[in-house]
Amino acid sequence: MIRSMTAFAACERAATGGQLSCELRAVNHRFLELSVRAPEELRSIEAQFRERVAGKISRGKVDVSFRYRPNDAAVAEIKLNDRLVKQLADMHQRLSGQFPQMRLQFTELLRYPGVVEEEAFDQAGLQSEAMALLNDTIAQFVTSREREGANLAAVMNERIDGIERIVGQVKQWLPEIRAALRAKMEVKIADLKLPLDPGRLEQEVVLNLQKIDVDEELDRLGSHIAEARRIFGLPEAVGRRLDFLMQEFNREANTLGSKSVDARTTQAAVELKVLIEQLREQVQNLE
Repeated sequence: MIRSMTAFAACERAATGGQLSCELRAVNHRFLELSVRAPEELRSIEAQFRERVAGKISRGKVDVSFRYRPNDAAVAEIKLNDRLVKQLADMHQRLSGQFPQMRLQFTELLRYPGVVEEEAFDQAGLQSEAMALLNDTIAQFVTSREREGANLAAVMNERIDGIERIVGQVKQWLPEIRAALRAKMEVKIADLKLPLDPGRLEQEVVLNLQKIDVDEELDRLGSHIAEARRIFGLPEAVGRRLDFLMQEFNREANTLGSKSVDARTTQAAVELKVLIEQLREQVQNLE
């Protein structure tokens, strides 16, 4: 599957006591580099966030960001433990004679352990909602990568078609190039005006043809073209496979250029390298 490494996705939903949002953004990177930012309420399951993202995304510098905004309505009403307050009041009444200078501020009373009854915050519920929100965001993120990857695949297929055309042209030229090389050697030998064993001439022709033989390189280029098209259809991320394949493409193009004895094949080798470099640049954007 052709997927771009660069993408962005964001989701938001109502959650326990407020609003929860999640953002994923990524840029190119050789491997998976994951950064997670989460509020205190979700910090304890940060490792689970990382595991979930790594299960769906294999490459790129990925930033995951959570935000939690409590609603005003989520602020619980202050509830007092009336029984404890009465006990403290009775105690104060009894001891006021022994401590006539003792004064008690209302705020000090509220700070006494157990006077204010706080409702338990459903942290587990919020964490479960955050994980579900992350799943939705990842789904949007992957869809965005695939959509951009489809655009890249179209461009890359054009380059592959161009490479295939050039390989076909060079194959058509080879018989003519070999015949021209033989004729050129015969002219040079004739200019020497020296007797030459016909078998010797054939040996020299064969040796020179072997030096410029590019059939193997052209066959390998054809094999690489077929492999690239096969990789395009694989269900998993293919960026690293294609990155390696680009090195093989470039190696064959370099050899083709070094063996060239004809202006046409020299130009073909240059055009091949241009197309391969354009292809390689696109591969660097793939997951």
